Amino acid sequence: MSATWTSPRFPFRRPLELDRGLSHHRVAIVGAGMVGLTVALDLARHGIATVLLDEDDTVSIGSRAICLAKRTLEIYDRLGLGQRLLDKGVTWQVGKVFHGTRLAYAFDLLPETGHRMPAFINLQQYYLEAWLVEACAATGLVDLRWRSRVAALERGEDHVRLTVETPEGAYALTAEWVLACDGARSTVRAALGLPFVGQVFRDRFLIADVVLKGELSFPSERWFWFDPPFHPGQSVLLHKQPDRMWRIDFQLGWQADPEEEKRPERVIPRIRAMLGEEIDFDLEWVSVYTFRCRRLERFVHGRIVFLGDAAHQVSPFGARGGNGGVQDADNLAWKLAAVLRGEAPAALIDSYDAERIPAADENILHSTRSTDFITPKTEAARAYRDAVLCLARGHDFARRMVNSGRLSGPHRYAATPLSTLDREAWTAGPPPGAAAVDAPIPDGWLLNRLGGRPVLLLFGAAPDPALPGLAALRLPVEGVAAERYGARDGAAYLIRPDQHVAARFAAPAPEALGEALARMWAQRPAALRSAA
Repeated sequence: MSATWTSPRFPFRRPLELDRGLSHHRVAIVGAGMVGLTVALDLARHGIATVLLDEDDTVSIGSRAICLAKRTLEIYDRLGLGQRLLDKGVTWQVGKVFHGTRLAYAFDLLPETGHRMPAFINLQQYYLEAWLVEACAATGLVDLRWRSRVAALERGEDHVRLTVETPEGAYALTAEWVLACDGARSTVRAALGLPFVGQVFRDRFLIADVVLKGELSFPSERWFWFDPPFHPGQSVLLHKQPDRMWRIDFQLGWQADPEEEKRPERVIPRIRAMLGEEIDFDLEWVSVYTFRCRRLERFVHGRIVFLGDAAHQVSPFGARGGNGGVQDADNLAWKLAAVLRGEAPAALIDSYDAERIPAADENILHSTRSTDFITPKTEAARAYRDAVLCLARGHDFARRMVNSGRLSGPHRYAATPLSTLDREAWTAGPPPGAAAVDAPIPDGWLLNRLGGRPVLLLFGAAPDPALPGLAALRLPVEGVAAERYGARDGAAYLIRPDQHVAARFAAPAPEALGEALARMWAQRPAALRSAA
């Protein structure tokens, strides 16, 4: 029993299939964790019903993915959970890196004002998942089935057949699309025999969640130590969470026995050496993990699509795992909804690979570099790292070389087939493929006004082409929004339903805008059709 949290237990409800036989669904989601629940809620916001299968009957155990990045918070704000996350989470934007007992350098992840969402909040994953379960239930479009394990699958030309095991027997269902969100040990991935490409690093880290009974003088910042006196020769990371809880990560080395290191008599002395004998605490949760940086070769396999840890895995420093999975859901949901509504061809789903594989590769690259810096493999590499840390105390160039985890940010879909490249020279503003930038506007916040639909963002006197299915939002050419978008009078941005830029125009001519809109939906622009 946790001192701060009681895990809900969700009841098993006998599915109709056990009495009536085979049923058919538009979308089946495997795995009701952070990513599966997010994509189910996002699809529901687009009016798409899903069946969500999970072999457990509760949310995640332990705090797990605690760092929610600004882009992820913006996604959850669009889904209706943003304010709740802000109210409960610990907001932070400053990180500090120590070498021994001395500060090597500090950084600020959001030095400017005028954003609704902060750079990061820390929040235990079980809170987020519990709130996602509530939100999914409230839609009436998510059939969430607990204690339902996918035991087998068969792929047809236009469907997938799943065999589901429950406490009251097994049954089968078919779905037009299956979304595999069942984590690092994905049963769907195993059923298809799909291998990961990448590497497993020879090091281990211990996670300890600690609930303090007294006060700790550490601020709400990310603190990372290289070679601290309380854990010599290794690294330590500290994060504050709600409920007087602190996350501590201790580097252990490859030779450490994971089961032995999780024993309280091994963990507690490490924590006392760090916090001091006078600080009283309860040990809430302990886990040992190994760095992994790898992914599937492809994420889309016919009617089966992989998201989150089922598709890719990264080391936790940089908070790229959970945030990357949420952004997978953000990328896929609007596309799948459009295909199911008949508004876009199935080729739109192929763009999920084109966009999220480069995003995963970016995360893997940063995580690999972080891992190499945090856990040097040779004496020469360690000497280089220590020299960089010493120089960072007084030199800006060295601070840029310190890598305690490059923190998660939105990926720009630079090579996407859905974007229209600039036809004019732009010197500022988010380019095609980039996430739209938030800004205060006269009646609130820009991203809140965009919502989850395609929007033409018009500045000043830009004409409104009044195209069917395309909302327009007009903003003045003065102020923060115009500055962040590098907008001149008459300029326009075409924003996708996931709030990424599809195209931008110095002046949106109807023909050019129509082509960009068609491209965004993976349809052939009129000009290309006529030339064919």
